[in-house]
Amino acid sequence: MRRKIKCIPILLILLLACACGGRTEVKGAVSVNSYHTVGLRSDGTVIATGYNEYGPCEVDDWTDIVAVSAGMCHTVGLRADGTVVAVGDNSFFGACNVSDWQGIVAISAGDYHTVGLKADGTVVAVGKRDDGQCNVSEWRDIVAISAGHGHTVGLCADGTAVAVGSNNYGEREIADWRDIVTLSAGASHTVALLSDGRVVAAGNNCDGQCDVNEWENIVAIAAGGHQTIGLRKDGTVIAIGQDTWGACEVGDWRKIVAVAAGGRHTAGIRKDGTVIVAGENTRGQRDVSDWKLW
Repeated sequence: MRRKIKCIPILLILLLACACGGRTEVKGAVSVNSYHTVGLRSDGTVIATGYNEYGPCEVDDWTDIVAVSAGMCHTVGLRADGTVVAVGDNSFFGACNVSDWQGIVAISAGDYHTVGLKADGTVVAVGKRDDGQCNVSEWRDIVAISAGHGHTVGLCADGTAVAVGSNNYGEREIADWRDIVTLSAGASHTVALLSDGRVVAAGNNCDGQCDVNEWENIVAIAAGGHQTIGLRKDGTVIAIGQDTWGACEVGDWRKIVAVAAGGRHTAGIRKDGTVIVAGENTRGQRDVSDWKLW
């Protein structure tokens, strides 16, 4: 019998993992999408910077938050009581219609949809659904979720994966993956971390974002727009994919305990709780120099 995987909240662009022995230790979090960056402090408050025309950075009054996830123009937060809050653009697809959700243990915001994992292993979703990315009502025994641009992936308790939504680039071709411990959905590719520290990927590889077969000793992953980020056990970071905006310029990062990948920028949390960002800064999404999450 295949072993059960402990339920760990997965965000589109975040997995907190202690770089010491691969032990997971959630203290705070960072999540990024194309134009904004969101940080969760250890006291349950939230900070954000970047594009705010539709209000995705209006999170200053949030409290008792245990997880955050940034969508294209919205931000979602999971409260300690299992309810969910959201701010930002809700006019087109209803990605912020989460006020009635209860019993949620993990959240993930895609570009225009939001997915929630319930304590009983079922999944709920709201928002844009024209590619079928919200067709998760039949999922069971799910322990982690990740929402991309037009697809949604789930990690099953037996270490396998399921996916719905767009498959234009083969991003849903993950049925034969085994021994998965976490996964991440990018814009049009999907990445999974295996129990032995190796990484697999499927989908759009136009920028080499799926060329992860040689990666080893990885403890956390993040799939972005056209890049894939891996956190090594020693606290260093590896990146592959499109680097037009510098989102893969992470080679000199040290003492990192978490990584997140957005459309054109990449974020990391250092061991001391400070945040570092590489990539585009046209909307101030890299203005995190004064952040300290714990």
